[in-house]
Amino acid sequence: MMDALTIGYTCVGLLFLFLALGVPVGVAMGILGVGGMYFGFGENFAFGQLRTLPFAVVSNYAFAVLPLFVLMGVLAEAAGITAQLFYAADLWLRRLRGGLYQAVIVGSALFAAISGSTIVNAVVFTRIAFPEMLRYGYSRSLSIGSIAAAGSFAAMIPPSITMVIYAIITEQSVGKLLIAGFLPGILTAAIYLGGVWVMVTLRPSLAPMITDLPSRREKFRALRGVTPVAALMIIVLGGLYFGFFPPSAAGAVGAGGAFVIALSRRYRDRLGWLGEALRDAASISSIIFIILIGGLVFSRMLVVSGVIDGFVDLVNTFAGSPVLFMIFVSIMYLVLGCFLDTTSMLVVTLPFVFPAVVTLGIDPIWFGIVLVKLIEISVITPPVGINLFAVLGAVSGQAKFSHVVKGVLPFLGLELIVLALLILFPAIATWLPGQMVAG
Repeated sequence: MMDALTIGYTCVGLLFLFLALGVPVGVAMGILGVGGMYFGFGENFAFGQLRTLPFAVVSNYAFAVLPLFVLMGVLAEAAGITAQLFYAADLWLRRLRGGLYQAVIVGSALFAAISGSTIVNAVVFTRIAFPEMLRYGYSRSLSIGSIAAAGSFAAMIPPSITMVIYAIITEQSVGKLLIAGFLPGILTAAIYLGGVWVMVTLRPSLAPMITDLPSRREKFRALRGVTPVAALMIIVLGGLYFGFFPPSAAGAVGAGGAFVIALSRRYRDRLGWLGEALRDAASISSIIFIILIGGLVFSRMLVVSGVIDGFVDLVNTFAGSPVLFMIFVSIMYLVLGCFLDTTSMLVVTLPFVFPAVVTLGIDPIWFGIVLVKLIEISVITPPVGINLFAVLGAVSGQAKFSHVVKGVLPFLGLELIVLALLILFPAIATWLPGQMVAG
């Protein structure tokens, strides 16, 4: 008869086997978590956890922010906000060399503030911006690379679904984490803009100058379509920052505002778009909660079996300083990004990693921001970063995988610069949440 610790390690090994076989991560973790507790601690303990833990997750009011932010992003997409953001950014930046690259970066950053999903961000901008870039003779590789890379902004810029999941698993303040992502997100976009300017200045062939410039009237008219979106972002983030409402209420305000914008823009249409948006939001939210429940069941098994304590001891032995630990974590997440989506990465690894973070005395808010930055990098890292395949699937055969890889490499370099700045200057992540009225 195996002891509980051996059973725990066996379940960890089986988890990676199940993932390699294509078993959905939430299902794999749930089955192994219950199985490990059943064989290690008996039927009563295993089924007692199974009866109480899933209900505790889905009935927790604090977790309501997750489906509400998902609904906000789905309604924003249904309202056609993405196209208007890109159109407005394009008109205002067109006179610059590489203006369409800049428009993708600015538009993605703005859409990230109402979306929260890296894949959605990348796919919708591929469909809207990529044909325009090709029409004006832009580099095929750099065009699709910039879209894939800018799509990752949604992991950092609030309201980030990735940040909410981190907060749920680690029991940190959702509001503080969302606000903490604001400055790093803006910094990333600014470094992208600067990097693109350098690239097109050194190699003008990457972005021919566009001669058909818009009038001032056209540019200001385009801003009218962006104003409601900007107002919604200010209300949601401002309400969080100044403590007017908690994160769950912020999600409700954001979803309600997105619904009003969508309704005002599609009032002539039948309400079929609303039913589709609600189904998409329910489907996405259900998948995320299945992964969360499975991950928490698996995590409970790891805790009671002693695997977590063993991992913390191992980290203290081989990476006993915060610097060595951060190097270890950085390498681990960059490798895992080649195989897992962002939610799965967090749910699979945080039960191991976060206890070590606490033991080493690392600021959990700062660690969360660095972790999200690593996830941003991992989703655009060849050969199997998830955003690379998202944009490739959306171009309908107009680009090859080699184009995506070549185009995203300069942005990986820019991301590493941002990562270094976040590690060297933690205040970039911690200053703003420290000024909040309420967490």
